[in-house]
Amino acid sequence: MKPSSVLDRNRPAIRDMVGRFRVFNPRIFGSVLHGTDRDGSDLDLLVDALPGTTLFDLGGLQDGLEQLLGIPVEVLTSGDLPQTFHDQVLAEAMPV
Repeated sequence: MKPSSVLDRNRPAIRDMVGRFRVFNPRIFGSVLHGTDRDGSDLDLLVDALPGTTLFDLGGLQDGLEQLLGIPVEVLTSGDLPQTFHDQVLAEAMPV
């Protein structure tokens, strides 16, 4: 199933799950944002970390979303983005 279809049907559940971890401001980027996703693509999710956020929080969120949605999910913070496309992703990312 295309991640964009899964996203459209699960936005409230995604926002709810994000609220269970020490992150906020979930945004999509990548192939889903550009409309080029296809079956087997992942959902790229950019989040902002709160003070005290750990890799366990980010990994827990990623695992929880993958279980909930049944598709691969990549959870990143702005600090995780490669410098080559950091600014572009931040400018284009759209709220969940």
